[in-house]
Amino acid sequence: MNKFDYMEKHGYEQIIYFYDKTTGLKGVTCIHNTTLGPALGGTRIWNYECEEDAVLDALRLARGMTYKAAAAGLNLGGGKTVLIGDANQVKSEAYFRALGRYVQSLNGRYITAEDVNTSTKDMDYVHMETDYVVGLEGKSGNPSPLTALGVFHGIRASLQEQFGNDDISQYTFAVQGAGQTGYYLIKYLVEAKAKKIYFTEINQNHISRMKKELPQVEYVKPEEIFALDVDVFSPCALGAQLNDVTIPLIKAKVIAGSANNVLDDDEKHGVMIKDRGILYAPDFVINAGGLINVYHELSTYIKEKAVRDIEKIYDRLLDIYKIAKTEDISTHSAAKVFAKNRIDTINRLQANYIKR
Repeated sequence: MNKFDYMEKHGYEQIIYFYDKTTGLKGVTCIHNTTLGPALGGTRIWNYECEEDAVLDALRLARGMTYKAAAAGLNLGGGKTVLIGDANQVKSEAYFRALGRYVQSLNGRYITAEDVNTSTKDMDYVHMETDYVVGLEGKSGNPSPLTALGVFHGIRASLQEQFGNDDISQYTFAVQGAGQTGYYLIKYLVEAKAKKIYFTEINQNHISRMKKELPQVEYVKPEEIFALDVDVFSPCALGAQLNDVTIPLIKAKVIAGSANNVLDDDEKHGVMIKDRGILYAPDFVINAGGLINVYHELSTYIKEKAVRDIEKIYDRLLDIYKIAKTEDISTHSAAKVFAKNRIDTINRLQANYIKR
């Protein structure tokens, strides 16, 4: 890929490569847009097949974070860090402290947090070398339960929009992924007395945990999850799961989950879902609960206040669905309109200089 052409097309600011010879740390930080504030996005570790895959993942995730922060009403931009390697092999105190030093070198333009294959414990090591990290123990902590809470309220809003009733107990669900956010989402759905829940997962430990803790939730093979005859399909695994192959299989009338970049092609597959009469909850809106939660950590963290802001995802999605209907566009495009309008408005608002 021509990275500069891609950056120009989508309005990126920076790509930073880094390597630490002591620990073998190697990765990429991408900063997409800092109009609203410093770029915030988690650090994930993945054993990418090649460097190009890692860079593309960082680029896509960073842009998603810009839209997510803007749509959530936060004074943040979008960024992301991806580390290349096997998480079971590379992680150590020194490894994450080395990461912290690279984050510190960006002087506050980028703030990191946990993501796939990293934890609050890992972020504590990062914090030894930089203050530009959130999601720490003793503060907002693990974002997954509150990301799941936002998805839960987003599902309710989507049910209200599609069926005119947001009572979870009347509907059936298929959840793809039960590791972190998917696990907590399933627990919320069980507590709300969902009619039936199916799940799939590739990690045997997570499958065993679900069968032990919530035996009423039925496991299905990964290749079977898309075609289940349910009301809601909830993708909570990795991205690009909605594509030319999987979308025609889906019987659910609502797609709403926590996975980032779940559309393989934003424009093409957003329209394909719309044309099939399926209501899609844009990923960067419905999964913003974790980001909203850690944002509160940048001031005085009060969990109750963070939860109240997360609950606003319900109304925010209804606003986006209204834009989609009014303009006859996909809900994903409508969410981008919603986010870009806020970025443009704040950018114009700050055009005049006022000393603080």
